[in-house]
Amino acid sequence: MRRGNVPLPLRLYGAAANLLGPVAYARVQRKLAAHGTDPARWRERMGHATLPRPEGRLIWFHAASVGESASVLPLVAQWGRAQPETEFLITSGTATSAEMLARRLPPRSRHQFAPLDTRPALRRFLRHWRPDAGVFVESELWPQMLRESAGAGVPLALVNARLSDRSARGWARAARTARHLLGHFRLIHCQDARTEANLRALGLDRARQGPNLKALSGALPVDETARASLAGQIGDRPVWLAASTHPGEEEIVLDAHRRLLAHLPEALLILAPRHPERGPDLEVLIAERGFTGARRAIGAVPAPETQVYLADTLGEMGLWYALCPVTCLCGSFTAVGGHTPYEPAHAGSAILHGPLYANFAEIYPALDAAGAGEEVADGRRSRWRFRGCWARPAGSMRCATPRAGLSPGTRARWTRSPPT
Repeated sequence: MRRGNVPLPLRLYGAAANLLGPVAYARVQRKLAAHGTDPARWRERMGHATLPRPEGRLIWFHAASVGESASVLPLVAQWGRAQPETEFLITSGTATSAEMLARRLPPRSRHQFAPLDTRPALRRFLRHWRPDAGVFVESELWPQMLRESAGAGVPLALVNARLSDRSARGWARAARTARHLLGHFRLIHCQDARTEANLRALGLDRARQGPNLKALSGALPVDETARASLAGQIGDRPVWLAASTHPGEEEIVLDAHRRLLAHLPEALLILAPRHPERGPDLEVLIAERGFTGARRAIGAVPAPETQVYLADTLGEMGLWYALCPVTCLCGSFTAVGGHTPYEPAHAGSAILHGPLYANFAEIYPALDAAGAGEEVADGRRSRWRFRGCWARPAGSMRCATPRAGLSPGTRARWTRSPPT
């Protein structure tokens, strides 16, 4: 593509990204080191491969982090069954996604950290891997990655695209830049009608709505030994989960739990932060709020007197969803935009959520209308909404089957008790 055809904002971005590449690499090194990632793999972020390219056809999938990476695994697996000769490469940018993928990669697949969006890193990456096609997931759009890939002759597709109304308004102010960037894709699959409409408004007629990949990904994996052990430790106590909490949300769920304890003193809250490295700070917060806590990352288990169990570990969210008949799905009480409700729904856990779910603007209302979820403005309304769900021990019952938004004909209802 000739330089003159590239909009000025993208040319300026490219120059700045190339110049600041060493600074960006130093930052990602620190993050990977903090997560305990093998230092030998850090160089992947600069485009240096640590695995050989397999022979034959190679399809490259690029995702941002855990949720996006997990969403493409069924697609990779199905593609692999349909074309047994095809090999797959999945790239992502976070240590948590790398750890998840190491446990769940389909056959003939491998993971590498994505190269930084600098021309030297990208060209090293593309020279080594020579992908026959590139599939980008959701909104993980790096301008130079797209440009260099297209320039190397790699056909590109965007799957599960998501563009909120707010983001669309921002893109509309730079419509030529948006069309140029997204014009690299030969296929654009949208996860909802809103995204299709927003992309078409930008002039991208190839955008088409299809099924949301996260709805097809199934339940997260569960360590059955750990589930049986924890269910035995929890016994018949009422237990609920605050999943993927962000700063400012822990206070909301702890306040709700305090009110719940006034009526169900044996209740247990499992608090699973979005970023487990916040565990030490949250341990302090739980104690300062007057709760008896236990922290999983240091080997503690929920004792009879434990009121809050801090689940600050990686890769165990499937375990928490399986144990808890009710999930308060966070990222929806602050301006994060919500997290996927499909994972708790697939596990059969009924969902409470806040009002800020722009990332899933269609599915949250659908789940609520089906009785599989309910919006609460804050923690004050949470106490009595799930009391009727706790009739049997942890992990042995569900509040209903909250899959009405996923499977035709299935209905789910909250079992409510009146406020006391």
